[in-house]
Amino acid sequence: MSCIPIAAAESAEVCANCGKDGNGNTTVKLKNCTACYLVKYCSVDCQKSHRKQHKKACKERAAALKDEKLYSQGHERAGVDFCPICLLAIPFLVAEHANMRECCMKAVCNGCSLAVLQQGLDDSCPFCRTKPPQNDDEALDMVMKRVAARDPEAIRHLGDLHLNGAYGLEESKSRAFELLTEAAELGSSRALLKMGMAYYNGWGVAQDKAKGIRYSEAAAMRGCAESRHLLGTFEEDNGKFDRAVRHFMISAKMGRKDSLDGIKEMFAKGHATKKQYAEALKGYQDTVEEMKSPRRDEAVASGYGDDLRRSQGFVLSS
Repeated sequence: MSCIPIAAAESAEVCANCGKDGNGNTTVKLKNCTACYLVKYCSVDCQKSHRKQHKKACKERAAALKDEKLYSQGHERAGVDFCPICLLAIPFLVAEHANMRECCMKAVCNGCSLAVLQQGLDDSCPFCRTKPPQNDDEALDMVMKRVAARDPEAIRHLGDLHLNGAYGLEESKSRAFELLTEAAELGSSRALLKMGMAYYNGWGVAQDKAKGIRYSEAAAMRGCAESRHLLGTFEEDNGKFDRAVRHFMISAKMGRKDSLDGIKEMFAKGHATKKQYAEALKGYQDTVEEMKSPRRDEAVASGYGDDLRRSQGFVLSS
């Protein structure tokens, strides 16, 4: 088999190494370089022979494709960040503006919870109308029912419970990570966030920053604004300011004040432009306005969310 490199391919349908033409030739089956999709090869031998010449261009294109995916996906928040009753996105920090109900694993915003109370209804879940648990055993039973139904957030929450040894469960980091991994595979962006933070910082596992970044990127592409913000801080800490601004821009437009502040600080230091800060500010303000409602404003003014957390406990962390 000839594996002599050709100077340049005249057509996309030729082997980048030996030049065999795949157009209309049933005996030659060309396959893409799956890392970059820039070139095709007729055999593994040709691909190996061409590797040295192709390596630089391949790595550059593969990195560009990864960035294209990273920065183009996850601009809309994940579904778990929306109140299931009013359907509005929940402001940050979510734990201050909503209560996660263990009966259905839905985060109901304080405005909707207050509205139910004002209508004279009891303290049942505003979404599924289940009575609140009276003790840890009842709460755990609720969680386990949702786990049995393969609810990603319930599995993620059970992982948190094992991580902290809550509700009488054995404190087990290994079991917690098994559950977080399972929840992540089922689509939980919060599980990916927690795993990313754990590996990046070495919390309960051997520190592996590269692995932590991969998990954080996966969470960000699924609409996790906190992971997106963390990626911005990672890039800023490494002096990659252009990349940091791109991340902060996305999470600021999703409603995170800390991301907006990050761009503001970078602008003051000359690492971001006035135009970038203005764009982030407008995006942030527009999103904050979209998340407002009279009931939510009333809940904040009355301190209702604080009262609810004290009386029923809270299971959100972002």
